[in-house]
Amino acid sequence: MSGEPDGPQDRLRRFATIWSRAVFPVTSTSSTRTEFEAELLPLARRLSKVLRARSFDAEEARAVGAALVDAHCTDPEALSQTLDCVDAYLVLYCGEGGDPEDLRARSARLQHAMAAGFAGALRARTLAEQEAIAQAALKAQGVVAEALHASEARFRAVFEGAAIGIGIADLDGNILQVNQALMRMFGIADPALGGRRAMEWTHPDDAPQVWRLYQELVRGEREHYHVEKAFYRPDGTVLWTNLTVSLLRDADGTPQYQLALMEDTTERRLLNLRLRYEATHDALTGLPNRSFFFERLEKALNAGPGQRFGLCYLDLDGFKAVNDSLGHAAGDRLLVEVADRLQACATAPGEMVARLGGDEFVALTTGPDTRHEVDELAGRIMNALLAPVSVDGRELTVRGSIGIVEGPAGERSPAEVLRSADITMYRAKSAGGNRYELADPEADARVITRHGLTTALPAALERGEFFIEYQPLVHLGDGSVRGAEALVRWLHPQHGVLGPDRFIPLAEHTGLIVPLGRWVLEQSVLQARLWRERYGEGGAAGPLRINVNLSPCQLTHPGLVRDTVEILERTGVAPDALCLEVTESALIGADDDLLKPLRRLAEMGVDIALDDFGTGYSNLANLRRLPVSVLKLDRSFTQSMQQFPADPVDLKIVEGIVALAHSLDLAVTVEGVETGAQAEQLRILGCDTAQGWYYARPGPPERLHELALVDATG
Repeated sequence: MSGEPDGPQDRLRRFATIWSRAVFPVTSTSSTRTEFEAELLPLARRLSKVLRARSFDAEEARAVGAALVDAHCTDPEALSQTLDCVDAYLVLYCGEGGDPEDLRARSARLQHAMAAGFAGALRARTLAEQEAIAQAALKAQGVVAEALHASEARFRAVFEGAAIGIGIADLDGNILQVNQALMRMFGIADPALGGRRAMEWTHPDDAPQVWRLYQELVRGEREHYHVEKAFYRPDGTVLWTNLTVSLLRDADGTPQYQLALMEDTTERRLLNLRLRYEATHDALTGLPNRSFFFERLEKALNAGPGQRFGLCYLDLDGFKAVNDSLGHAAGDRLLVEVADRLQACATAPGEMVARLGGDEFVALTTGPDTRHEVDELAGRIMNALLAPVSVDGRELTVRGSIGIVEGPAGERSPAEVLRSADITMYRAKSAGGNRYELADPEADARVITRHGLTTALPAALERGEFFIEYQPLVHLGDGSVRGAEALVRWLHPQHGVLGPDRFIPLAEHTGLIVPLGRWVLEQSVLQARLWRERYGEGGAAGPLRINVNLSPCQLTHPGLVRDTVEILERTGVAPDALCLEVTESALIGADDDLLKPLRRLAEMGVDIALDDFGTGYSNLANLRRLPVSVLKLDRSFTQSMQQFPADPVDLKIVEGIVALAHSLDLAVTVEGVETGAQAEQLRILGCDTAQGWYYARPGPPERLHELALVDATG
């Protein structure tokens, strides 16, 4: 019997329980653990919502990180335990029903946002505490000055009882007195500090203005200054302080002493450094993360004249298969090993490696001449991936695709550089992977244009930017116009008229081909009705017919038959006025389920044409089971017929196809007819209809009217 919680609320409470058990021991709170768990439950609910939201809300995740500080979870271990719990259990208990890969990626982003929110809230709290201490210090300064003038006893009480370190020196820097708090901070027992002078307390990390301010103070040019300063303790360790130094004057206003007030900030500084590290480094591999890499890249791109940069964008080939087959734990170990190898490849000055996320890494090199260096860096990376990686006793082969961008600083933004590298990397991957490619501005422009067209497609259909041109289908026997093929065009606002080869693949990829195809079908059938109304249903040439192309996506869409019937009935057009063209490649190996809608349409009287016949792995015997009534020969069969004499082999092939088609009661249409010699040869071979530039280029429906009128009048 499973011990797992049943419902989402139970799973959420279980996550909150695990979280509270991990964090409670390192939290400074007067609450019991049960009360503390009740405080964490609303935060867990907010994390669950961020994890499963349609769009990632980084601000909400940062707010949860800030709320931990409000709940007194200010110990560094509390943040570490929290991030470990979120990484290990949030997706498990709160990600039910989602895509595991997407949820893990979102969980990683959520952890980074929580860490940033935690750091920001802790910093704000620290600043508030510092302000309070500064106010107390200034007040203590006034009290000390008054005590010096009024009562040595009262001064001594304030001096020794203060919680912050206090030291007094003369204007030459000789240390006169220190209190117990300051001695504890330095870990010493001698109140005189061995007769040391203030000028001896230098540190390599001192800001340039520290000693300038000191000199101005002892000269009486300023009353006080406040700096962050490091000191060496006698044991060699470093003490970081917020230091306020004030000038004490005598009753006549003459400078007499220096008063130093010190607050120990060492632990807070170490915590801030740790938080900074966690916010800028990848938790899994320890490499710099995306945000840190962008900082370095931006700095490299703003390096000034004469400086260049080189960037390698690496994506592992087939990494998803490792996660799917061996699990994410094995995938993580593989990523750690790859990160170690990449780190060893970028050790020269000006080089760095970072992990952008998932299995994507970047390597950056900078300097006056990176043309050769970036190629060498890419080569080192490829060589580093050659050796197999051992994971759980398995030897895994690691390969990667790299996109390289190199150029002068100051010409492009970080986002533009990374986009070019990403595009180039995918070009290397599409070429087979396990290789690197150099960025090509023309190839980048094509990809960017393709992406722009993809995003503009939905709005283009709504705005009516598509239109249809028609290419006539001519009977080879008597030259009469029998119909036309509908060819959709896109009148793009920037790129002008685009042919279907530019946007149909994009529409298929995005799924927009279904509404676009429905629109083309409806407009074409309406046009067929207009033609039949003008030229009648009969006559020597017979009724005009409209041919409309079907994409593979439309062919598998469950509403194909319903939409076609609805359009025909609404427009009042008979089914025999419509011919749907399906490419041969779409029907290769088609099963009965795929052919069922075509059979239903064919039974209604709609003609089905097998388009581009001969371009795929044609199985002539397979024609018997396909519900087609027309074969459309690809233009590749008839190109040799443009010259005389035609290739006898091509003639035999076409003659055989025509004979076979006619024996199966299939009509034969030929595409790409461009000369009269072609048309005549195809007529002799027995082809039924043809289309091509010899008859007419695709054009508006009025052109078909003119051709049909010429045909009707002789």
